[in-house]
Amino acid sequence: MEHLRTYYSKKLETSLGTILVEGPVSTENLQKLKFHEGLTSFRIPKQQFAAVIEISKLPEGRMIIARLDDTIIAYATFLYPDPLERWSEGKMENLIELGAIEVAPEFRGTGVGKTILQVSMMDDAMEDYIVITTEYYWHWDLKRTGLNVWEYRKIMEKTMQAGGLEVTATDDPEISSHPANCLMVRIGNRVDQEAIEKFDQLRFMNRYMY
Repeated sequence: MEHLRTYYSKKLETSLGTILVEGPVSTENLQKLKFHEGLTSFRIPKQQFAAVIEISKLPEGRMIIARLDDTIIAYATFLYPDPLERWSEGKMENLIELGAIEVAPEFRGTGVGKTILQVSMMDDAMEDYIVITTEYYWHWDLKRTGLNVWEYRKIMEKTMQAGGLEVTATDDPEISSHPANCLMVRIGNRVDQEAIEKFDQLRFMNRYMY
């Protein structure tokens, strides 16, 4: 499968300045930018920026960023699912995962997360993919926000829905381990029925339990 990419951008006016949301961004252009020190949800910023750059080098990798001048203040990554997760077992070329979306704390509530998802889906090539994201409550910033898991999940759902992803059932053990966890999915309008059925088999691998 050829992974086509078409660049799109959108400006977002906020009280903190004009934010440019853009992507997919090339490795070369990413390397010219700085990474906000508040982007600490997954690793220390320096390490996470290195990981983001590596994802941009992957054949299927897509980096959508939001930046204030030359500083990345938010981003989303799209790539093939982790080889250790069930979603990779079908070896589906047209199944990609929204692996991470992160917004620096001071920029949360500006609508930047939703705008990143909107820009992500502007590229017509996304209609060839099944896009998934797995939401686990232990990744959520409950302590800083003071929200409970259900309030935070509602925010995550609304953010993902801006990119057309919807909550979808699965018997994946990690997702099923807590009721706030969820699988969200967007199926492109050019994905054929055979791929949809193969994905459904990945969603429910423990049918014998029922």
